[in-house]
Amino acid sequence: MKFSLKENEVVLKASESDHLNNGEKISGKLVLTNQRIYFRSLNETLHKFNHEILFNQIKEIIYFKDGFFSKKGIAVITRNDEERKFTMKNRDTWGQMINQMY
Repeated sequence: MKFSLKENEVVLKASESDHLNNGEKISGKLVLTNQRIYFRSLNETLHKFNHEILFNQIKEIIYFKDGFFSKKGIAVITRNDEERKFTMKNRDTWGQMINQMY
């Protein structure tokens, strides 16, 4: 999977992830850089679910676990009150790193 970096951008963390969108689970890759959070779907036909979230757009990070057997994840709440939910391993590390950035 190709990922284009911006000028002076460095990848800090990357992981396989699922984006949860109204009950739909989209598999992809979640990338944290020193400038943004980026989700890219593994399925190119689902490119409408690719998301870029700049740190100045983040209002809040919320940890979640949907069920007993469900994966843990984070919900990124943007300043315009949009919610983007992502599941990943090491949720706490991801949340801490993102919280330091915005």
